Amino acid sequence: MAEDAPGTESGWAALAEGRWREARALFEEAVAAGESAEALEGLSWAAWWLDDAPAVFACRERAFGLYDEGGEPAAAARMATWLAVDELDFNGAWAVADGWLARARRLLEPLEPGPDHGWLAFHEGYLAHARGETDRARALAAEVAELGRRLGVADLEMLGLALEGASLVSVAEIEDGMRCLDEATVAALARSPSIPISSAWTCCMLVSACTRVLDYERAFEWCDRIAEFAERYGSRYMLAFCRAEYGAVHLWRGRWAEAEAQLAAAAEDFSCSRPAWAGGPLVELAELWRRQGRTAEAEELLERAGPVRAEQLVRARLALDRGDALQAAELLERLLRGVPEHNRLDRAPALELLVRARVASGELEGAGAAAAALREVDGLVGTAGLRACADRAEGVLAAARGDHERARRLLEDAVDGFRRCGAPFEAALARLDLAASLVSLGRAETAEQEAASARDRLRDLGAEPEASRAEALLAELRRAAQGPGGRESPLTPREEEVLRLLADGLTNHEIAARLVLSEHTVHRHVTNILRKVGVRSRTAAVAQAARSGLFDGRDA
Repeated sequence: MAEDAPGTESGWAALAEGRWREARALFEEAVAAGESAEALEGLSWAAWWLDDAPAVFACRERAFGLYDEGGEPAAAARMATWLAVDELDFNGAWAVADGWLARARRLLEPLEPGPDHGWLAFHEGYLAHARGETDRARALAAEVAELGRRLGVADLEMLGLALEGASLVSVAEIEDGMRCLDEATVAALARSPSIPISSAWTCCMLVSACTRVLDYERAFEWCDRIAEFAERYGSRYMLAFCRAEYGAVHLWRGRWAEAEAQLAAAAEDFSCSRPAWAGGPLVELAELWRRQGRTAEAEELLERAGPVRAEQLVRARLALDRGDALQAAELLERLLRGVPEHNRLDRAPALELLVRARVASGELEGAGAAAAALREVDGLVGTAGLRACADRAEGVLAAARGDHERARRLLEDAVDGFRRCGAPFEAALARLDLAASLVSLGRAETAEQEAASARDRLRDLGAEPEASRAEALLAELRRAAQGPGGRESPLTPREEEVLRLLADGLTNHEIAARLVLSEHTVHRHVTNILRKVGVRSRTAAVAQAARSGLFDGRDA
């Protein structure tokens, strides 16, 4: 191989100290003096840190060719491996990335194991993890960590541990997964990696694991560490990741102005540094705007975000907002078909929402299966946030089945759980569900207190659609308390609604379809109406209601 051109050694020194522009100038000088694979490789890294995608690809592809032609298969494989990563980061091109990895594997197969084998295994493992191929990801992670220890490459050891931890968390083996991630992050902070981004990637995997289990406090603390890294190295790419995670934390905590600012900045940063990553913060921002009633803007953001997994979750929520429970359920089932059964943690958000969609469409058996699957994940994870989600889902289902006493207990636990982990929006929604069950239990005064508390908090947050729903419930409660002609009514608002439909001659089956309830629930309402009005037949109940003025002023 030709002797390195002047400036190459100085360029690598500048890279090691994070002086990207200086390194770029030195490597450009070296390339101009006499093109070499090593100078081109160094120039590709300077361009990588400066977010210059065209230069990254041009330099790495040329370096790959020179290493390959010069009989240096390990170095050529190294370039092929990083080109695969670049295709994912800059272009989202999975098939092209797979092609480069296959090339790297072919070059390395005849060689004794070395660091380049470790880097290839790590990136293959990361892609397997992203695709839900957990067993393969774990096997490759173990290989990476072992190679790192044997060869004395700290980057590989900590990244192998981090990948193993992330894979374990995805299948809800939380304790073992977090232990691996903690060990990896300690190593990341204690050592000086040969490739600085290794430390940030390790911390990123820990933060992502924390947010997936709804441990936002821990995620926030680690985001601070990554933000320090981003500032130190001037990495817009890593700053974008931090801003996206900060935005998710602020959204959960109810600090929506801060969330919007961070998510918008993250989307902009990713668009300028790693376009393929911009979809994540765009989807989070769309969810925020959905909560604020900015439906058209949210849908526009989802179109921009593209096929990100969380996109279908937000689309399903939008469908439920407009009363289309069937479409919501279909979107969620489509999402779940794309997530392997063993990746239980990735399935949890869709399962939670599917319970509500199935309840809204009267499919209580399907809702029960989703709730049971979600509770199984909760039993494995055990964080306060996920437990509150499971409690609320089971509470909504219990209410739909007519077991309002059980629903009350579950929904009270959900409210308390969301409040403990600092989730005011979720706590307010659980309060509204609780208020509805309290009404059915005849505890109108307590129901009004819960609904009023939810309304006030939702207004503070700026969640106008849900605040309006709370206000509507309060208005129903007040009308029910007055009853016809100002007298107190013995019936709940829902029972009055069922009685009016009975007066229209509808059967239980027809009423269930009209109100999106189960026939069992309608039958229970009819039984309660007869008992409270003091008659034995549906016809007599309608007649008694008409005499008391219940139907006065109703629409023709």
